Amino acid sequence: MPNFKAKSIKELTLPFCSNGVEFLWKAYNENVILIFTKVEEESFFLQVKQDNQFFIIKADKHSKPSKITYLQKALLCFKENFCNEIVSESFAFKKNALDKKIPLIAYDFNEVLEKIQNYKKIYIEIGFGSGRHLLYQAKTNQDILILGIEIYTPAIEQVAKLALNQEINNILLIQSDARLLLSVLQKQSIDKIFLHFPVPWDKKPHRRVMSEAFSKECARVLKSNGKFELRTDSYEYFNYSLGIFLEFENPKFDIKKNEDLEISSKYEDRWKKQNKNIYDLIVYNLNSFDQERSIIDFNLQSIHFSKEQLKLLRNFKNQTFKYKDFFLHIENFYITSDSLVVKIAFGAFNKPEHAYIFLGDKCYFVFKAPFKTLENLKAIEEFKKIIYYENRLFS
Repeated sequence: MPNFKAKSIKELTLPFCSNGVEFLWKAYNENVILIFTKVEEESFFLQVKQDNQFFIIKADKHSKPSKITYLQKALLCFKENFCNEIVSESFAFKKNALDKKIPLIAYDFNEVLEKIQNYKKIYIEIGFGSGRHLLYQAKTNQDILILGIEIYTPAIEQVAKLALNQEINNILLIQSDARLLLSVLQKQSIDKIFLHFPVPWDKKPHRRVMSEAFSKECARVLKSNGKFELRTDSYEYFNYSLGIFLEFENPKFDIKKNEDLEISSKYEDRWKKQNKNIYDLIVYNLNSFDQERSIIDFNLQSIHFSKEQLKLLRNFKNQTFKYKDFFLHIENFYITSDSLVVKIAFGAFNKPEHAYIFLGDKCYFVFKAPFKTLENLKAIEEFKKIIYYENRLFS
């Protein structure tokens, strides 16, 4: 992550604007200063932290911008205007780099939601790796959008470049946890979901992508004739997934063993050389599952704090609240000129989120609101009760 070290920093007189970078306000505690920063259309926190005799300036990891060049530009601006005696730096800003955006890659979920409106059929591949199967599907089904989800940025960029070289345009790639992306898609909007050779986690099954909650999200987003396709070399993973889908009312299955497909991934090639068995589980006729969401919005507008209450909150130490299907961790508070910013982790245990919430005369998410998953909605509602309605922190 880009960063630099300085022996000292100058007084932070904000707001400050220079060369397309805006430092608008700061929030701080005994360890860290957070500087609310805007570059182009994105906002994020720069983090200033003292480490022994040096100050380390870097991005706050839970609000960092989608484009690394925005961060680099902000770091350069901060270094030139607020720092003395640079000790070391690990970033290089190129002025012509801001406009470089690789086609076929979505940098946030809004881009995904906008793109899928242009297609009648959509396939999703989770963890596409080298992209062999994804690119094959795209070439074979040119009227279908192939949405690829991967957590490794190098794989995303490599597959995007391969697609451009082959003049394939009906793909869209995004770095994300698949469970989060599925949670924001409309119900009955997807035709197929491919999960090929996921990490089996045979000794740590709680880390698997596959779970009861994941299966219900798949059922919710799949069309009435949609299919979920698992391909794995792990019999335990295959059997585990079969058991989960058998809990549905009237599922139908196609089950195959050592079936040769038109295209083979590099992992499959490796397993075949080792004479390992390959299992296919194709599931369809899943009853559409739409989680009831009794809480329809996060609605922080109803919360207001007096100055006396804000002073009490400053002494709050981090605390975790665990419930049956979600958790809430109130991590830290940061002081502004007349308000507070609280950092929280929350949501489902297997797909936690982080957010900063501004507390004062008005309360709001400092950056974009979290995804409206059932677990997130419950956690934010509990947050409201804990810090305000039930006054647990003021007792």
